[in-house]
Amino acid sequence: MRVMVMVKATSESEAGKMPSQELLTAMGKFNEELVKAGVMVAGEGLKPSVNGKRVRFSGSQRTVTDGPFAETKELVAGFWLWQVSSMEEAVEWVRRCPNPMLSDSDIEIRPLFEAEDFGADFTPELREQEERLRAEAEANAKTKRS
Repeated sequence: MRVMVMVKATSESEAGKMPSQELLTAMGKFNEELVKAGVMVAGEGLKPSVNGKRVRFSGSQRTVTDGPFAETKELVAGFWLWQVSSMEEAVEWVRRCPNPMLSDSDIEIRPLFEAEDFGADFTPELREQEERLRAEAEANAKTKRS
């Protein structure tokens, strides 16, 4: 199963306070363990919401709002995408994670939808399209890194 592991923002992360060398080293070691175990698919930290935008959808209308956004506890400061055997395995990995913030913090784990979750509405044609787009996106990402 794939899960997204979201590091929730804190007042420090929203203020742009950067992690210490000690925390960067600890997180690097943790990420290395995840990669060696075949768990980590991707992971990144996010800049504070002052650098972001939100787009509100209402029918055919789109409204863009500049950051910062008010509710810090609702914001995400970073994420991982993991491939695990169960939610329990994901929880065990998170328990081993160094505290990613300077103060108390929260990490949320959410399973990603898999093709089977959509039932018959996810037709063979839609499945083929999804697989093709994933392959193209991966190829594009490799090309841009080169």
